Amino acid sequence: MNLAFIDILDRFVVVIWPMLRLSAFLAFTSIFSIRAVNMRIRISLALVLSFFVSQQLPMPRIDPLTAEGLMEVFRQILIGLTMGLVFQVASAALVVAGQAISNAMGLSIANMIDPNLGNVPLISQFLTILGTLVFMGMGGHLIVFGLVLESFRILPIGQEFFSQDMLGKMLHWSSMMFLGALLLGLPVLMTLLFINIGLGFVSRAAPSLNIFTVGFPALILVGFFIFILSMGNNVARIEWIWTQAFMTLRAYLGG
Repeated sequence: MNLAFIDILDRFVVVIWPMLRLSAFLAFTSIFSIRAVNMRIRISLALVLSFFVSQQLPMPRIDPLTAEGLMEVFRQILIGLTMGLVFQVASAALVVAGQAISNAMGLSIANMIDPNLGNVPLISQFLTILGTLVFMGMGGHLIVFGLVLESFRILPIGQEFFSQDMLGKMLHWSSMMFLGALLLGLPVLMTLLFINIGLGFVSRAAPSLNIFTVGFPALILVGFFIFILSMGNNVARIEWIWTQAFMTLRAYLGG
């Protein structure tokens, strides 16, 4: 009986290290932290993957109750959070693009309470759903799990993670939030900019004309028309953003 208990405890200590990294990643990443993937699914998925990793790779026997073990606990959680931050930035690019398009069209008041993103415009919610569908359609969930599982080979338990080069990569990747938003919203924003310039000339030529009565419906109609026309290119741009996220995650891991 004592031998069985010691064996169970030894297996638990081995599984706990990949469990910490995977749980932090699944809890913080933008795709798997949505409410549709509830806590039970995430815990079960992290437990299954942790058991698989512990059987495939050698895991160090580190006592989590020692000072070294506590340091390793925080390190594994930090690694998982950092990997999840890569996809949070990619998802934030979709939200920022939707906010910019909504403000240009005059739909910034049409907001929706999102449990994960907060109070966001409806176009941001649409782009987030579209981005999730593109992510799943390109097999992003399989690529992500492959990279996360490979991280235990590239960055084994007990190895240092953060460095000056790593912080530089994180700062460089954060710019994707604005670059991706610019690529997605550029067709609509440029078209509405020229319409606003034209409305400005009309307002100066005919001051008695109520420019809001004419301009507001025109901005909404033209904005939706251009947004629909650019949807095919936007899907390709969203796929490019996710591809850059995969490459950045690989670069974080040192590959």
